[in-house]
Amino acid sequence: MAKLDANTPQAIQLRDYTPPAFLIDKVDLTFELDETQTRVISRLVLHRNPAHPDARAALCLDGRELELESVKLDGEVLDGSRYALDAESLTIAAMPDNAILEIVTLIHPETNTSLNGLYRSGANFYSQCEAEGFRKITYYLDRPDVMARFTTTVVADKQKWPVLLSNGNKVGEGQLDKSRHWVKWVDPFKKPAYLFALVAGKLSKLADKYTTGSGREVALEIFVEPADLDKCDHAMESVKKSMRWDEQRYGLEYDLDTYMIVAVGDFNMGAMENKGLNIFNTKYVLARPDTATDVDFDGIEAVIAHEYFHNWTGNRVTCRDWFQLSLKEGLTVFRDQEFSADMGSASVQRIEAVRTLRTHQFAEDAGPMAHPVRPESYIEINNFYTVTIYEKGAEVVRMYQTLLGREGFRRGMDLYFKRHDGQAVTCDDFRAAMADANGYDFSQFARWYSQAGTPVLSVRARYDASAQTYTLEVAQSCPATPGQSEKLPFHIPLALGLVGPDGADLPLQLAGENEAQGTQRVLSVKEASQTFTFVNVPVEPVPSLLRNFSAPVKLDFPYSRAQLVHLLAHDSDAFCRWEASQTLMLEDLQDLIDAARQGQPLALKDDFVAAMRQVLANEALDPALVALMLTLPAETYLADQQAEIDPDAIRAGRDAMRLGLARALRSELKASYLRLQDDSAYRFEAEAVARRSLKNVCLGYLTELDEPALLELAEQQYAKANNMTDAQAALAGLVNWAEGDAVLDAFAKKWAHEALVMDKWFTLQALSRRLGNVQQIKALMQHPAFAITNPNKVRSLIGAFVHNNLAGFHAADGSGYSFIADTILTIDKLNPQVAARLAGSFNRWKKMEAGRRAAMQAQLERLAAQVGLSRDVYEIVSKNLQ
Repeated sequence: MAKLDANTPQAIQLRDYTPPAFLIDKVDLTFELDETQTRVISRLVLHRNPAHPDARAALCLDGRELELESVKLDGEVLDGSRYALDAESLTIAAMPDNAILEIVTLIHPETNTSLNGLYRSGANFYSQCEAEGFRKITYYLDRPDVMARFTTTVVADKQKWPVLLSNGNKVGEGQLDKSRHWVKWVDPFKKPAYLFALVAGKLSKLADKYTTGSGREVALEIFVEPADLDKCDHAMESVKKSMRWDEQRYGLEYDLDTYMIVAVGDFNMGAMENKGLNIFNTKYVLARPDTATDVDFDGIEAVIAHEYFHNWTGNRVTCRDWFQLSLKEGLTVFRDQEFSADMGSASVQRIEAVRTLRTHQFAEDAGPMAHPVRPESYIEINNFYTVTIYEKGAEVVRMYQTLLGREGFRRGMDLYFKRHDGQAVTCDDFRAAMADANGYDFSQFARWYSQAGTPVLSVRARYDASAQTYTLEVAQSCPATPGQSEKLPFHIPLALGLVGPDGADLPLQLAGENEAQGTQRVLSVKEASQTFTFVNVPVEPVPSLLRNFSAPVKLDFPYSRAQLVHLLAHDSDAFCRWEASQTLMLEDLQDLIDAARQGQPLALKDDFVAAMRQVLANEALDPALVALMLTLPAETYLADQQAEIDPDAIRAGRDAMRLGLARALRSELKASYLRLQDDSAYRFEAEAVARRSLKNVCLGYLTELDEPALLELAEQQYAKANNMTDAQAALAGLVNWAEGDAVLDAFAKKWAHEALVMDKWFTLQALSRRLGNVQQIKALMQHPAFAITNPNKVRSLIGAFVHNNLAGFHAADGSGYSFIADTILTIDKLNPQVAARLAGSFNRWKKMEAGRRAAMQAQLERLAAQVGLSRDVYEIVSKNLQ
């Protein structure tokens, strides 16, 4: 580990939060856009904040990579003796209590490869200000608890940049001279600087309208590169669905005259909820059936909903400080998950959310970057846009609804908006609204925000046939995480049912109750150990535990294989039925991995094969649910279940299960595949999506057999596909065999002009068991469609390889580790945020077998010793080495 010195980045602590010394009432911004430099003129109307402890505190404005041209205080030009300037701030010590401050800065968007602040993509200008990008535009109090009303005037060459956009409502436009024009935007709602947005360029517009429930007409506008205008219809429909759903579910209407979306190919995130002007990664806007898969269509609908829902949960009510990030993100992820559940299959959406949580967030909770939903400290805030903040944060919000019911949750939401509209608040304020609106004690629930780690819920059962009682002994624990060795009990909602021998749910009556209260209950587990006894249970049941995944915990219950098969066949809860299939799979996969490690034969158990055959044969089930039940856990998830990770044994065990199932179920898989064929036009509808998902899972198994006739099925599907879902699935089945080379080449030639489709081409090869190796990745980085400055390209090729190709990245010779360290150092100079995401590929290093562990440690130490490492990468590396 590099020695700490004065230049070592220091952590920011939640406990040190202090209200700002000044508040800003109004901001007037003028941008004079130019290809080589842009002038930003800022006029701030501000006043001293009485909540700040020092009534004489200086005004310290954040600023980074700015050229200061001039400063005026109440009309007087300040010389250099009246202020202090450094690389991060502009400080004025002698400030009146009320003032008007005018600042002129020069910035250089064309060289801004970080994609934070104002930057160029192609010939166009775009902004990204969350979390701390606005300080790269002008000097400002760049913190979320400073909310002001913005007026923005953009001046630019009309021929080069005919479209000029910013937040709020357009109030004026005109010609300045022969070549330059201007547009003025006013946002009537107070907002923090992170929600500021500006876009300028040659863009085409898809326009539509939406009439709100109160009769207001809202103009809807999506701006894209001209060649992409024919890929926006699904995004526009998703906007209207989102607006309608938020009105119906939460009574929340849109509040501006226009709602705008802009799509850009160079973007660090998925999308950004800037007030009235959402800037999106093209990945989450552009879709045609021939260029986008079902997963893409679903993702666009969900992300558009997410950013639109932020208008209230994030914009109208925002977070006080970045430690409260999950206040807006966890809540809004929960809202977009509920929306997606209503738009499609609720059970499938729930299972997909749980798969994401378990594969990525549980791993984060178990690693060096573990942090609570509300972190106590950070070095670089960009590193805390994590699955813990988003996905676990959403699970925390979901638990409120599980405990209160949907109506109780709505009461809490209504009170939250009534109390805090126009404010910057905390997670505690949200929790208080839920408690006060329902008269519910959520004091212990606060530990979900302050304690890191994944709790373990251990359940044991006793049935007393003579007394007809069924008793559950429930114990909870949570492993130590960095900085938190001891954990207090959480408040855990445990949803459950009892499944009888005939497959029906039994009535549930707790001891002390006069009668049964339905067939599903939510128990509040608050103690380290508790006992719950159900009475009038006529037969010994199989417990269906953690229904709908009622809490983000690991469940420990000693199910027998017969019990799992029973739940798999009969459980009325779709999540628990899927969970039974996963538990059987995990047990048998672990046996296969152990056998591979010991060099023993790899064979499937007959009862597991029989259970999977029964699943595949059950045409009464949603085909999408069947597809999920047949899908094996990812290698990375399997790695997290090991005490010591052997990537080769994991790959061998998982491959053996896929091949074994393909052989055993060959005839059933082929019959199902043929039965699910559909030559009609593509439809993004739940039933059609479900049929395609199962069909393509079957095809994936069949291509494992490497039989010419079965590979030909994939080749025929690719040739005849009228949609990208089927084409990509066919190519995914072929890419592991030499027969896929010609198809890969044809695919690249056909889609060379479509950036997002080429991203799929990169990912297919990065994940291939045949092509996914360091040499192939390096070769693909030289392809004309790859650009190391573009985050989508980096994620689709390098990110897919290091995060999702376990055996490929963790090659025993250590080549993957030196490759990614070299790549991190290269990208860190261009875009630290993207580099830090790649650095997370080292997070499992302490669990690797000895040889790989030593090789990974050496590369981490090499990174730590680098002079000039960004704060983003330094934080990941230093926490790994602690």
